[in-house]
Amino acid sequence: MADKPNIILIYPDQHRADVMGCAGDPVAQTPNLDRLAAEGLRFGRCHTNSPLCMPARASLITGQYVSEHGVWSNQISGNEKGPSHVRNIRDAGYHTAVLGKTHLYTHGREDTRNEQHILEDWGYVDIHELTGPLASRRMGSAYTDYLEELGLLEIHRKYVTDHGRVVRSETPWYYPACPLPTEAHLDSYTGREAAKWIENYKSDKPFYYQICFPGPHDPYDPPGEYLAEYNTDDIPLGITDPPEAPLSPLVKRFLDIYQERTGIQNWTRWQRQIFKKGYYGKVSLIDYWIGEIMKALEKRGLLENTWIIYTSDHGDNLGERCLLQKMVFFNQAQLIPCIIRPPSGVKGRTSNILTDQLDTVATMLDIAGAEPPVEPHGVSLVRYVQSGTDSHVEKGKEAVITEVFGFSTVITDRYKMGIEAVSNRVVELYDMEADPLEQKNLVDDPALKAVRDDLYERYITELIDCRDEDALKHHIEEDRTPSDWR
Repeated sequence: MADKPNIILIYPDQHRADVMGCAGDPVAQTPNLDRLAAEGLRFGRCHTNSPLCMPARASLITGQYVSEHGVWSNQISGNEKGPSHVRNIRDAGYHTAVLGKTHLYTHGREDTRNEQHILEDWGYVDIHELTGPLASRRMGSAYTDYLEELGLLEIHRKYVTDHGRVVRSETPWYYPACPLPTEAHLDSYTGREAAKWIENYKSDKPFYYQICFPGPHDPYDPPGEYLAEYNTDDIPLGITDPPEAPLSPLVKRFLDIYQERTGIQNWTRWQRQIFKKGYYGKVSLIDYWIGEIMKALEKRGLLENTWIIYTSDHGDNLGERCLLQKMVFFNQAQLIPCIIRPPSGVKGRTSNILTDQLDTVATMLDIAGAEPPVEPHGVSLVRYVQSGTDSHVEKGKEAVITEVFGFSTVITDRYKMGIEAVSNRVVELYDMEADPLEQKNLVDDPALKAVRDDLYERYITELIDCRDEDALKHHIEEDRTPSDWR
């Protein structure tokens, strides 16, 4: 096997940072994620660069902010001819492979295999692309072929179609368990194929393998056995009250949408808990397959020469603050897991330095000995993992940037400030030292004018300077996705 270490990026869709045992969740059953954390470094304040699938994934692959790559929503595809950390890692001598949901182009296509050339342009060599559960209702892939061979495809597609009706019904908080056998669930298929790929890998090249689980994205449809692992009454409620005024236009928009479509502000305690319960079950299903992936590495003798990185594209509000899904800048949608286990492991610990997913990009480039595709915004986390102690190197970024739907937010150790990008008007300001739950928007507080001006001058002006104004204009004029919470 090659001298360079292998790299595995496990990248599920919509896993919020706190739903893991190792993150302190009182009920989450995640023994394999807990093992990764016990043998690596968990970063407790890692932020996505966008709380939405395609913008976040475009930032991950390019190493750029949303303002730069211009993918402000799920209705705009990125430029596969542009910068790509995958391509650079490939050119550094790695066999690049991907399995699962990439979401690097807009949905609505006929079959993932018809779009393989797009992923090849991004730099992937070995491609086994799937869709998320919702897109699999219409879009073909190796997974839908698998279900068709088992005579299960129509059952699956009926369930996903019915899910769309459920979220607009009188019981939008209730999802029935997945009707498929456990082994046929989309996340089971993904985990099993990942373990099989590792067991069958034969090349002398080191590999960079992205395993992109489609879950725990909704529908929250774990197999019945995983749903049964959780007692509804034990599920944490979180913040149940809606945010108070003043509200950013983005938050107000989604509060109105969710209330109109689901009546969420009237949900009972039990309804909120049963809604979240399915999500927990899907996290546990993915956790099981992480264990199987690690067993495959151990079986091949590869665990001692493989970096494992676990993170996600964004989090999930899970009904907290009367908000669903993601697409706003509260921590429930914004914070993502970040666990890095080096070859042979280290003594596990947690670091609370300020990080983001662009640091993950820089870390993988550092491990591979590859050049960054653009002037890097990210900082490699390798030295933090290898330091083994809370030493002087435990100092993170001054600020991270996150953006979606024409809104940009800067986050520092103390403050979170958001602007509307078209007008550059400040619409949110939270003092996370005094208000860690982000319940009081101080955007109109005259006593904090100097804080707002300082954050704007130090971080927002630089972001404006690198912004692709044509892409922003296109999004504002032609993209209507903020009205569509799907």
